[in-house]
Amino acid sequence: MKNKTDYRIYAKEIRKKLNIKLLSSKLVSKVRQEAHYISAKHVMIYYPTKYEIDLRELLNDNKNFYLPKVSGNELLTCPYSDKLEKSQFSIMEPCSKPVNPQILDLVIVPALMADNKGYRLGYGGGFYDRFLPMCTNAFKLCVLPQELIIKSLPHEPFDVKLDKILYM
Repeated sequence: MKNKTDYRIYAKEIRKKLNIKLLSSKLVSKVRQEAHYISAKHVMIYYPTKYEIDLRELLNDNKNFYLPKVSGNELLTCPYSDKLEKSQFSIMEPCSKPVNPQILDLVIVPALMADNKGYRLGYGGGFYDRFLPMCTNAFKLCVLPQELIIKSLPHEPFDVKLDKILYM
């Protein structure tokens, strides 16, 4: 059995071979049909890196959007605005003031891979595993290409299980 590091290397190689732009467009359409998205008023998405699913098309929808912002070893919930700055991890983050994560109805969580049980493989910093328990009112969703969904990933007791994985 592979460990998380092996799976991260594998996932990054797979992503480079995929048509992320086309998959992003299809997955945005699928998200828009998801009941939890339709009913949500406050939605956190993420700003994509080069090979991640790009959900920014959702920003055109009539909802309140938020992006994560790293502060020390935690994620903050910041309202989306056009004013963004590059973080220490070279990810674009909002310059807006953080709000209580309990406002969120839906959190769309980035991942390198996920499994059929609802566990995701992140980048190894544990940011979302510390953040998601604070989102007590939020449905936790991940969107990925089907090539990055496997039967089972190794997981630790602190890994947060997601409510649903959407894939295409």
